[in-house]
Amino acid sequence: MNRLWEDHRLSIIVAAVAIVGLLMSVYVVPEEEQAVVIRTGEPIRTVNTPGGQSDAGIYLRMPFVDRVVRVEKRLLDLEMSDEEVLSADQQRLLVNAYARFRITDPVRMVERAGSTDGVRSALEPILNSVLRQELGRRTFQSMLTAERGSALSNVTANLDRQARQYGAEVVDVKIMRTDLPDAPLQSAFRRMESDREREARAIRAEGGRDARIIRADADAEAARIYANAYGKDASFYDFYRAMQSYDTTFASENGTAESSIILSPDNEYLQQFRGRR
Repeated sequence: MNRLWEDHRLSIIVAAVAIVGLLMSVYVVPEEEQAVVIRTGEPIRTVNTPGGQSDAGIYLRMPFVDRVVRVEKRLLDLEMSDEEVLSADQQRLLVNAYARFRITDPVRMVERAGSTDGVRSALEPILNSVLRQELGRRTFQSMLTAERGSALSNVTANLDRQARQYGAEVVDVKIMRTDLPDAPLQSAFRRMESDREREARAIRAEGGRDARIIRADADAEAARIYANAYGKDASFYDFYRAMQSYDTTFASENGTAESSIILSPDNEYLQQFRGRR
């Protein structure tokens, strides 16, 4: 072994240096990553970027000169912890949201943020700000309806516009939870309950007013019909009213106990009953 080393020392050293140099020169870019090659502080090449000319695979670089920055190609999450937001109806809301984004310009990302963690740090206050602005223009109740989707679309568009300067594209923004703080929750429920009761009283009052108007119109129409009938045939009108009076007085359903009415045969009340005037 010593003789081999003595005889081929130079060759072994050269081969070792070549292997080490080759290992330091080769780098592998998998499908889920993209890479930026930086030389003397300047980006000179990108690998496996969206719409780029090079795909994932094995590549060479200059050892000790080139530096490879690896960038995640898959979707990344940006989570926002519970933040208190003031809505348009002066409700203090606890909002928990998250955004999903991807790096579409790794060169700009390296120049502006340095890494994906740098992008997260830059986008987190922006997400907080655009959420406050958008929810501040809407009421708490509107966030429980389909209007919530419109608000999230605006937040996504505003956040994406800001993320472009860091080489990122925002795919969507979701609100996981929108709640009232525990302390004013009961007071908010009581206020909503009182509002509904006030609306119910107003509706009942309008219904009562409309009922009185309808009843008055009906009474007026009935009086008009009676007046027209009397004007056309006074005798028939007297007869009809007498029959109504008899029905009311003598009908069996007007009382459960049997009763008798004693009237003189010449009583004026019975003249229509006797069939003579």
